[in-house]
Amino acid sequence: MTTPTQEQRAPLAERALLIRNALVVPLPGGSAGLADSPAERHAGEKPVDIRIAAGVITEVGPSLVSHGEDELDAAGRWAIPGLWDQHVHFLHWARARGWLDVADSASQDDVVDTVRAHVATSTTDPDQVLIAFGYRAALWPAPASVPDLDAVSAGRPVIAIAGDAHNGWLNTRAQRMLGVGPFTTAVSENAWFEINARLPELPGFEPQQADLVATVSAMAAQGLTGIVDLDFRDAFTAWPRRVASGLNVIRVSAGVYPEQLDEAVALGVETGGALPGGDGLITMGPLKIITDGSLSTRTAWCCAPYTDAPAGARNAAGAPNVTADRLDDLIATATAHGLAVTAHAIGDRANEGVLDAFARAGIGGRIEHAQLLRCDDIGRFAELGVTASVQPAHLLDDRDTAERCWADRTARCFPLRSLLAAGVDVVFGSDGPVSPVDPWLEMAAAVHRSADEREGWHEEQSLSPAEALACSVDGQRLEPGCRGDVVLLGADPLAPASSPREAAEILRTMSVAATVCAGRVTYCEEHPSR
Repeated sequence: MTTPTQEQRAPLAERALLIRNALVVPLPGGSAGLADSPAERHAGEKPVDIRIAAGVITEVGPSLVSHGEDELDAAGRWAIPGLWDQHVHFLHWARARGWLDVADSASQDDVVDTVRAHVATSTTDPDQVLIAFGYRAALWPAPASVPDLDAVSAGRPVIAIAGDAHNGWLNTRAQRMLGVGPFTTAVSENAWFEINARLPELPGFEPQQADLVATVSAMAAQGLTGIVDLDFRDAFTAWPRRVASGLNVIRVSAGVYPEQLDEAVALGVETGGALPGGDGLITMGPLKIITDGSLSTRTAWCCAPYTDAPAGARNAAGAPNVTADRLDDLIATATAHGLAVTAHAIGDRANEGVLDAFARAGIGGRIEHAQLLRCDDIGRFAELGVTASVQPAHLLDDRDTAERCWADRTARCFPLRSLLAAGVDVVFGSDGPVSPVDPWLEMAAAVHRSADEREGWHEEQSLSPAEALACSVDGQRLEPGCRGDVVLLGADPLAPASSPREAAEILRTMSVAATVCAGRVTYCEEHPSR
């Protein structure tokens, strides 16, 4: 594959690129449509050229005449629109890439043993915080113990963060450094969120510029050209500064939380509007409101008690994180200033409450996760114009937990097929670092709902590869007027497969040959440092 003759460092408005000899993968909703069968589709495929100017596709067709722009020869590779991750905590993901992995821990003892082994061999400054990440305590036989963590920390501050990011486990030194506690076990939900916001105060917590560059480079290598960044603070102020520092290889919709809503309103930029200094790549995102908790902490707000809740337990069905009045006020303020609203809702009662709030406000919006839904609410998403922003890979992590605590309602977990059938706009993300930032993993999970030898979990809710891919491109197609974001692949993602498992494997192992964002080559397998 031949690549452009020079790096396109010019501003977005001045960039131009001609991609030669690409086989366009047709997706649902595009002008080309989908053929009735893979064999029929393959028989009619012919390579085309794709012209990009000022960040937009301006022409698609065979043997386009050069206008003097740089050229990228696809050499007959398959081409798709740029991929998007619709839910990332970018700075958190950049940090987590260097944290101690405890995702496979089956008990608190496993975490303690992993910390003990790391501390014993570490040469890092003992005053720097050690972060362990990824544990899921829902099925642990005993709760997290601060004294046990203290016993293996050798005086170093240690914090273990749950894989769902809804609770954290701090040893005594970390508690003292932050002036919190004393706690003897893990801290959950709002109490944890307050502590989490202060973790940058600890030595060694923040990533360096090289870490941020490596993170966006890894995203480009997966075919990602855009993210919705829902970092807990400062995303909408940090990204223009990052672009100025050279981190200008990905589009970002930068969200805001209620704590900084006034600051975002003062900017006067509506959702979708370009943020100053962002080179046209950084736009204002939505207001995000966290309305309930998580499955593993049993704090997702449900219509019925958790099936493993002890008799008489307090909040046996979870609980809301925000009152209905507060939710209405936040939606009203955001809407009045042109900011879209997205709400974290995992439990079915939380989802119902958010849909009710959108209905009262007379607006559409987004719901992040939409994990457990009442059957009657699936159609309401479409009726109200509410997007379901789903993280399919979460079902791989939550399957066994749900079978214990939602044992009577798992048929309503991650109802992707039902949502699409109802006409709902469904988009995919990772919630990275809760799941790895990997769009191919998300697509594979939606197609074959299993991460092991078991058959798919409620396979009736599986999607086809074409549908999963369409949920991953932010509504774009390789057509004139769409964004100039293109991914060249090493294989056909819609190749014939004998089973959902095989189709998912094709997606999970997909190789990316090149990524183009806004007419600029941001990754090329032949020159990965581009």
